[in-house]
Amino acid sequence: MLTLNGISKTFHPGTVNERAALKNISLHLQPGDFVTIIGSNGAGKSTLFNMISGNFIVDSGGIILDGQDITFMKEHKRAKVIGRLFQDPLKGSAPSMTIEENLALAYMRGTGFKIGFGMQKKEKNFFREKLAQLDLGLEDRMKTKVGLLSGGQRQAVTLMMSTLVTPKLLLLDEHTAALDPATAEKVLQITKEIVEAEHITTMMITHNIQSALELGNRTIMMDEGKIILDIKGKEREGMTTEKLLECFKKASHKVLDNDRMLLA
Repeated sequence: MLTLNGISKTFHPGTVNERAALKNISLHLQPGDFVTIIGSNGAGKSTLFNMISGNFIVDSGGIILDGQDITFMKEHKRAKVIGRLFQDPLKGSAPSMTIEENLALAYMRGTGFKIGFGMQKKEKNFFREKLAQLDLGLEDRMKTKVGLLSGGQRQAVTLMMSTLVTPKLLLLDEHTAALDPATAEKVLQITKEIVEAEHITTMMITHNIQSALELGNRTIMMDEGKIILDIKGKEREGMTTEKLLECFKKASHKVLDNDRMLLA
């Protein structure tokens, strides 16, 4: 479903601030793969997502999504087939618009279908059914402005917006990091259920090593702009936090000292 062929990105080249954010990364995802990505700050995780979603253009290499070369495709065109959630619940939705209006925008973006002036009963019922799957009571609050929702509720709505029309690829950029533990667990469970039900190819950045090993079917660890570990199958099934840290040490020749990851 997704193939990265040697993509690289350097910021501020030729200056004292030059920084190689991604270094010749190659990766292949099968349809339905759920890949968790871990790494310390500055490892290149979010930059990788920005390359895939079109926020930045690669310096070299290529990006193939479902057989189509999207390396130089505009970001707004990629948004029709790539869903993305951010760490900040305030991103990804319009706070001054109602839940049903936000869902309508996402539906139109994903399908190209014009709802027109005022939503019909058919669309409202469709949105209501989808919201009911979240089990948060939001199907009875469709006229509520998104800005009035809690962080967890808003992130759940944004997740629904990103998957209302099944995307070819779903990018989750620490989408539970800003939530309290109980709410984060609820949103993660909703995420897992939607991804499994729709068989969505997914990449999820997390600082929680345990979540990285429990969710999905594959775990990638990044360091200094490179993929240094790619664990799946039986190797991943028997992996523990301690073993993963040891693998990191062997691959990077240093000890992981990121408190956020170690304490998560």
